[in-house]
This record gives sequence, structure tokens and C-alpha cells, in this order.
Amino acid sequence: MTRRIERYPLQASTPGTRREVLARRYGKAGARPKAYIQASIHADEIPDLLTAHNLAALLDAADERGGIAGAVSLVPYANPIGLGQFVENHHHGRREMSGGGNFNRNWPNLFEMLGERLDGKLTDSPAENIEIIRAELRAALHEEAPHSEFHSLRLILARLAVDADLVFDLHCDDQALMHLFLIPDHWPLAHDIAAELGCRAVLLAEDSGGGSFDETFSTVWTHLAAKYAGHPIPAACLSGTVELRGQSDVEDSLAKDDAAALFRALQRHGAIAGDPGPLPEPQCEATRLDACEILRAPKPGVVAYAVALGAQVREGDIVAWIVDPAAEEPSQAREPVRAGTDGLILSRRDRRYVLPGMTLAKVVGHKTLPTRVGGPLLED
Repeated sequence: MTRRIERYPLQASTPGTRREVLARRYGKAGARPKAYIQASIHADEIPDLLTAHNLAALLDAADERGGIAGAVSLVPYANPIGLGQFVENHHHGRREMSGGGNFNRNWPNLFEMLGERLDGKLTDSPAENIEIIRAELRAALHEEAPHSEFHSLRLILARLAVDADLVFDLHCDDQALMHLFLIPDHWPLAHDIAAELGCRAVLLAEDSGGGSFDETFSTVWTHLAAKYAGHPIPAACLSGTVELRGQSDVEDSLAKDDAAALFRALQRHGAIAGDPGPLPEPQCEATRLDACEILRAPKPGVVAYAVALGAQVREGDIVAWIVDPAAEEPSQAREPVRAGTDGLILSRRDRRYVLPGMTLAKVVGHKTLPTRVGGPLLED
């Protein structure tokens, strides 16, 4: 067997505390293709943890039979800090509670970190350039010194993923259908991944503006290709965010199916040996992220949805009502929230009391929306 368990301690935040990241590593050192998968950087997104647990069993079995063709790294919990953030029995795993912000925003900008390190080093060979760039990326990250527990977590995970050919960052939404975030350079290359997972949406953006984990490892290649246009630089890391439906979709049957789909995707991309079988029929086409409308609450109140997940709506259709519990006249208590585009109801809010500006739903449309151009495309 090639499996090894590696533990990476975080910089301690207070005296007497110690947290660590655990990585399950498979394959021989330097083997290609290299895949990196992590679960629950948003630590309160629990479907990811169960899926990673089931994927670990599949990888162990493949390793026992000599089926690791490349290299695979699986981090079954990517956020030991967030896993411990409970306040009065409520889990708060999306943001670092010491002021660090969203765990999946503002990751190190590898393009800026490289600076001019590549000047005079690139060649006319795409394969050589990939290796040169990966070596400089590794070096830049290892020269960085952690300045906090949170920063040390980011450096550990980034160092594990930085030279991968394939990166899956596992997440989930509130209530949602399976979907995938990618940069356009990786479509339709990743169509088989979307088909295996049964994605109902694939959302594309060159740069979503949030500094998310997945784009840390995909956009560096496209930015370098633009900077060094005289040298061939492929988009060498197929990195995406996999949204495993909703917060409450924590079932062994779903997790086993999702783990099996990820395993087959690893087979299709050469990291695992064996025949994945026929590719399932795709359930969606890719669309632009700036065509995905985020509906927000116009006022405080109780949300009453008028449509189900997966419904197709037209512009102007009522998606939800905001019910004002303080209204004197029941007939005046409801304010409609209408779709601003034609599309699929991809997600809905789980907690049904809202304040103004809170997200209510996402509508996957096909036309770029003026309100979605020029700013960050991700929610915080």
C-alpha cells in the first residue's frame, strides 16, 4: 500500500492549544496526475465531511489492490478551527470568529506572490513551463511564514494543493441542487465531472472576485498566460468548487453516491486505475456566473417560498413572499420577491426569518445580468 497519514500542526492561537490538519496521501512521490480533495473549509457544511469519509474508504480499497495510478491527497476536514466554533450549541463554521473573515475568501494571491520570479525562466515547451511554474509556486509558498493560526491553516492547505493537476473543494449551500463552480478555461474539459456528480448547474467565471480556494489554483495559470503571452502556459490545474446540495443533505446513501462519483472522476482523469463505466447523461449545460441572479430580501420578515428547488421560473414570477409579522392588516403583510431572469431555482434559504439584503434564492439564468457585472460574484 502507498497510503500514508500526515499531520500538520497549526500555529497555536493560545497557550495550551494545538490543532492539526490531517491529510491522507496516496501514490508514489512525484506521480502524475496529482489530485487534491478537501472537505468543509466552511466547517459547518457537513455533507462534505461524510462524503470525504466514504471517499477515503474507496481510496483505501483502490490502494490495497494497487489501483493508485497517479497521486491523490484527501483532507477529510480542512478546517479544524471552524469545527470547534460553537456558541451556545450553535455551530459557526463559515467565518473565523477572531476576525479573520470568511474561511473561503481572500486566499493567497499566487500570481502576485510570484512577482517577477519567472522572468527569463520560461521556455517554448508547455510541459517544461508547467514544471517551472509549479516549482516557483512551491518555493513562494514555503518562503511565507505564518503570522496567525488562521494564516498557518491557509498555508498548510495551499502547500498541499498548489502543484495538483486536479483540485476538488467540497462545499454545500443552504438548500440546493448539486452544482459546480469553474473557470471557463476548464469547460468543457470538466464536463465528465459534472455528469458524474449529476450537477444541475455549472457556473463559470474568469474570476469571481472573492479569492476563493478553488480559484487560487486555477486563475494563477490564466493570469500568467496573459502576462507571459510569448510563452505557452496551459491552464494546468483543473480546480473547482463542488457544492454537495444543501446543509441538511447528510445521508449515507447520498454521501456514498457522491464519493463514488468523485472516485469515477478521478479514474476518468487518470489518478485512479480502472474502468469508471459509461458516463451518465449530463443534466445541465454550463452557464455564466454573472447570469446567476441572487435574490435578496427587500425587508425584514418571514420567508414563504412560492416555488420549489429545481423549478423553472420566468422573469417576473413570484419566487417568495416576505411576510411582515408586525403588519396590522393581514392583507398588507405580504411583499412578493420576483425573479429578474428566466432560469432554474438552484438554491433557497434554510432559515426563514430574514433581514434586508439577506439572500433568498439563486436563479440560474442564461443572460448576463447588468447587476452582476463589475463586482464580486460570490456571497460572503
